[in-house]
Amino acid sequence: MDNFRTSIRVSNLNDLADIIKLFKETIAVVCKDDYSPEQLKVWTSSTENPDRWIDKIKSHYLLVAELDKELIGIASLDNRDYIDLLFVHKDYQRKGIANRLYSEIENEAIKRKITSLYADVSITAKLFFQKIGYEILKEQKNNKEGVEIINYKMKKQLSNSNSL
Repeated sequence: MDNFRTSIRVSNLNDLADIIKLFKETIAVVCKDDYSPEQLKVWTSSTENPDRWIDKIKSHYLLVAELDKELIGIASLDNRDYIDLLFVHKDYQRKGIANRLYSEIENEAIKRKITSLYADVSITAKLFFQKIGYEILKEQKNNKEGVEIINYKMKKQLSNSNSL
């Protein structure tokens, strides 16, 4: 894949449908070995509430990665120190897209003088986050609609000179 043709930009409301689609399809395919169909369905149920996603686009530093005008990745930093989203299209896994998106998010956090970043990370994404310097604070068993979903509270200490 040609990383030079991949662009990263701040999202806007015109991206809403593509963001929701990418979120839902990525989880359904990429995370299927780590979570049951019932867990995946509950996890992606937030896509049924577009207002929640509109709020993320308006209030988060939400980036999209595009290749030939196709949305292939998303990442977001809330208004504090929390990585809310980091997803890459199923066809573009392990091609450096997540690293590029995350690097942009971390650089923004450093500009904001944030000293630590936190994320609730899936079983599937745990190794990626560990490779970029996150430590596991605790395993979490979340119960949503009577379905238990395991993820990990993770943290990365930042410094002003830190960059990927």
